[in-house]
Amino acid sequence: MCRTSCAASLVALLVCWPRPAVSADEQRLAAALEQAVQETVKKAEPSIACVLVSRSELYCRFDVRHRTGETEAVPGRLGRFDRPHLPHPPWRKDDERWKLQKSLDLADPDNTPESYGSGVVLDRTGLILTNAHVVRGATKVFVRLPGGAGSYADIHALDTRSDLAVLRLLDRVPDLVPLTLGNGERVAKGQFVVALANPFAAGFHDGSPTASWGIVGNLRRRTPGCTSEDERSKLCLHQFGTLIQTDARLNLGCSGGALLNLKGELVGLTTAKAALTGVETPGGFALPMNAGLRRIVEVLRRGEEVEYGFLGVRFDPGQRLGARISQVIKNSGAERGGLHDGDYILSIGGIKVRHFDDVFLALGLNLAGSTVEIERSQTRDGPGEKVSVTLGKYHVPLPFIASQRPPARGGLRVDHASLYVQRIGGEHPDGIPDGVLIREVVSGSTAEKARLELDRIITHVNGRRVHDPTQFYEEMARARGEAELTLLKADGGSERITLSLK
Repeated sequence: MCRTSCAASLVALLVCWPRPAVSADEQRLAAALEQAVQETVKKAEPSIACVLVSRSELYCRFDVRHRTGETEAVPGRLGRFDRPHLPHPPWRKDDERWKLQKSLDLADPDNTPESYGSGVVLDRTGLILTNAHVVRGATKVFVRLPGGAGSYADIHALDTRSDLAVLRLLDRVPDLVPLTLGNGERVAKGQFVVALANPFAAGFHDGSPTASWGIVGNLRRRTPGCTSEDERSKLCLHQFGTLIQTDARLNLGCSGGALLNLKGELVGLTTAKAALTGVETPGGFALPMNAGLRRIVEVLRRGEEVEYGFLGVRFDPGQRLGARISQVIKNSGAERGGLHDGDYILSIGGIKVRHFDDVFLALGLNLAGSTVEIERSQTRDGPGEKVSVTLGKYHVPLPFIASQRPPARGGLRVDHASLYVQRIGGEHPDGIPDGVLIREVVSGSTAEKARLELDRIITHVNGRRVHDPTQFYEEMARARGEAELTLLKADGGSERITLSLK
């Protein structure tokens, strides 16, 4: 629905309502609302992008680097598509090779894209926020902005669990206007909102987004269609109930668009997953730009992996009410913070917990290494006691892209040791080992020559204890020439390996 039809609908409602003639005050109120919607659209429109996506494998036919094997595929590094120069005499336009080249060029405004979505400008350097499902598996991405300016883009960072991705434009687009991130936690049921997006790629030619408006119908809705046990195992963050529901209609292509308050602030990122799953809805959904999602966006803006918080407890899946801890994992943040087997978790960070799903949601909006306040009790309705818990890292078996990774000095990259008891079901006398987990051994590196293996625990670097990856990388950067690593053995003992850093 365009901005003028929004106003027309309101005027028609006021005119046709079976009541006495509209008063002057009501006319002024309608005009003020119409003006507020128009100003919101005008302010935000330059920041809304049309994201054109191809998943074709045919680009390698025209990329010299691919044909000669000079480049190694890097996740997210998609590059441009430069049409080869036509030979002499020129190809005819009915030539199949010419047609193929043209069909692959997403920058051609006359090309109808095979896949599409929307995005919002994050900053003036050329970062675009969108939904992960819009660009997941893409071989080429082109971003077009209002007025027709655009650029091919790389995937700067992508996180499947939150369904968020940040694109980086490869060419400078002048006068980019970033949207202001609003407080999604302050959105209220019944609040007026404006949606700006590109349904059915309507803006693929000129980048002009389509406006619709409505109210917030409900809060903390779950991902449509994400209800089976199999789907729950995919750890979709929004299946635990995060979404804003609005009666503004959101169709295919609206994923990654803007849900705005009447100040023009981004309070939600629209998603068309209901349309993708075939679920009929009276409106649409949006990911709320609350404090938790804003933290995730900042990590993706830096091009880094999103590391979700891990508490270190297990629940009885048969529980219907309450979140009663069945086991506290030894040496976890939960144990060190004072949680015990049999405790009920009443709240996390001030968010009330009524079911263990609420725990996963609250923790999913906090990152590894952060400290959260947890209210615990020995009974479900008893008086609570507040404790502070520092979170480990939660294992997420879903694809991600991070363009910024820590340096693999000596050929090693490591991760949080809390993954040891999650990803590989490792058992150790001390529960979660105090150290870091080997995550990657670079091929041909000194670490590979030293026969270091994945999933082993490093406890010390040059005699200094390392509790987390940050400390490990700091010690490796401090080392000169070589580093002595202390590793745990399966029997609980330790061994030392000297790693050359030259």
